[in-house]
Amino acid sequence: MLTNIPEVKLGIIAVSRDCFIIDLSERRRAAVVEACKKDGLDIYECKTTVENEKDMLKAVDDVKSAGCNALVVFLGNFGPETPETLIAQRFDGPVMYAAAAEGDGDLINGRGDAFCGMLNCSYNLGMRHLKAFIPEYPVGTAADIAKMIGEFKPVACALLGLSRLKIITFGPRPQDFFACNAPIKGLYELGVEIEENSELDLLVAYKAHANDPRIPAVCEDMAREMGEGCYYPEMSVRMAQLELTLLDWAEAHKGARQYVAFADKCWPAFPEAFGFEPCYVNSRLVSRGVPVSCEVDIYGALSEYIGMCVSGDTVTLLDINNSVPAALYEEDIQGKFDYQLTDTFMGFHCGNTPSCKLCSERAVKYQLIQHRLLEPKDSEPDFTRGTLEGDIAPGDITFYRLQCDSEGRLRAYIAQGEVLPVKTRSFGGIGVFAIPEMGRFYRHVLIQKRYPHHGAVAFGHYGKALFEVFKMLGVEDIAYNQPKALPYPTENPFA
Repeated sequence: MLTNIPEVKLGIIAVSRDCFIIDLSERRRAAVVEACKKDGLDIYECKTTVENEKDMLKAVDDVKSAGCNALVVFLGNFGPETPETLIAQRFDGPVMYAAAAEGDGDLINGRGDAFCGMLNCSYNLGMRHLKAFIPEYPVGTAADIAKMIGEFKPVACALLGLSRLKIITFGPRPQDFFACNAPIKGLYELGVEIEENSELDLLVAYKAHANDPRIPAVCEDMAREMGEGCYYPEMSVRMAQLELTLLDWAEAHKGARQYVAFADKCWPAFPEAFGFEPCYVNSRLVSRGVPVSCEVDIYGALSEYIGMCVSGDTVTLLDINNSVPAALYEEDIQGKFDYQLTDTFMGFHCGNTPSCKLCSERAVKYQLIQHRLLEPKDSEPDFTRGTLEGDIAPGDITFYRLQCDSEGRLRAYIAQGEVLPVKTRSFGGIGVFAIPEMGRFYRHVLIQKRYPHHGAVAFGHYGKALFEVFKMLGVEDIAYNQPKALPYPTENPFA
């Protein structure tokens, strides 16, 4: 259960131009509310229909009093341009605009002209520099509008979450990991708060949690999650101690914010100082809605958090790591799946992916690369233990990232694909990923636009919602894996 993302409470306000029949807008609003109920969407119906500014004040007060934090402004007819756009100015939360299609009455006394009204509504929103969510085709029947509202809800969740988010870091980043370093200017532009700390701050807080009376219960929960033989019982106390340290730090340091994400340094000093790798603990926290990104990747943590709000599910952060060997491709992919070799790659991290997203053979193990680096050659792994390893379970995914580049500009990418049911024959939390036209996307987006090696992964296809979130955040450069028929600007036409 995700406990660190907003609960969206929707409200709907109908508007009516005073030269149109108000009853038409009210009947259409009631039909939308009924259609929402059929779709399982809970929405508060404001009974004040807005024709003028006084109506607007009354309606906004009503939805606020009802606890609504996201709002639908419904043009049941042409709508009054000034008060309907002032609703977005007065309401503290995401606002969607949609309009009624004709067809539920005659075209003399039953025509609403909301198709026309949406144009002036959009014009007036722009004049007032107000941002609002407007669906791809914002005019429809009650059932159509209900579907649009359903698509608005996860977008609203992400926007609400970001407006109340603090990212807490324990760093600095590891040496030679400049890819995880980015200007924090972009966070402030998004309204996200940040608190930066030292690894020593975390170590001091960790030591203060020694013998915490809650530790045994956390250890029992770890044993239940992993099962016999799939973890190191002698390390559970240390891991539980870190889990409680991070959760207590989040509660004590969130300040004026409601939600928290972490970006923590996890090597090279961490395992020797703490006595274990933090990966499994990180996986447990993100499974509950608290991202803990690796290697002080601030925008990785931010991206993870957005994905959780949009999907309502846990996420992970992975390296866009290694190519799939040709022999593996020929044996397990070619002729079985409609992908070229260059459409595939392996997504990997040491062990931060939640156990619920790994295949059944997953287990807490040791970090092979860290063992080579930090412990004596040919020795038994000691403090490099603590990674959660296993092949990532097959299924649909969305690979995405929101990043602030070296010039301080926000940019993003989104690519939908899948994890294939193919054994990786490798170590770590890892999967064989397939994204259509990945080779071109890799060269002309990831490399060309200088994205880092970390990407966030949502478990399902959520590109549409993520695209809308990034648009609402004012991100102008949103890249995606373009089809062959649509070349990238930097793609050589003679290649």
